Amino acid sequence: MNGVTQRRPALHGRSLRGPVTVAAAGLAAFAVLRVRDPHTPGAYLPCPFHAITGLWCPGCGGLRAANDLAHADLAASLSSNVFVAPLVLAAVLAWLCWVSGRTVRLPSGRATLAMVVVVLVAFTVVRNTGWGNWLAPA
Repeated sequence: MNGVTQRRPALHGRSLRGPVTVAAAGLAAFAVLRVRDPHTPGAYLPCPFHAITGLWCPGCGGLRAANDLAHADLAASLSSNVFVAPLVLAAVLAWLCWVSGRTVRLPSGRATLAMVVVVLVAFTVVRNTGWGNWLAPA
């Protein structure tokens, strides 16, 4: 290359290839959800857990919630799956930390995993009961 080195875009001496790739994949997923509406029956495959048991799993309504977020409708997103908006916010914040080079220390270990499992199981049970049916996908 005649003594000329090619430069990669970098922030604080680090390559941005990973963060840009992740951002592009996330934006592409949201673009697909803007084009192909999961509120339309048959637009996507049904949840296997719901198809077999008739019960709502913790992820049921997630595509509809992400679609609603892609259309900037937070209320509809929360009514489809209350976990998706906070999860997307956490993913964006984690991505921003990644780009800026900040490290985020999260609790690790079996206690954290157990807590996540308990919350998801409790959410699943509650959204499938009469008094928690407001948590079922709309």
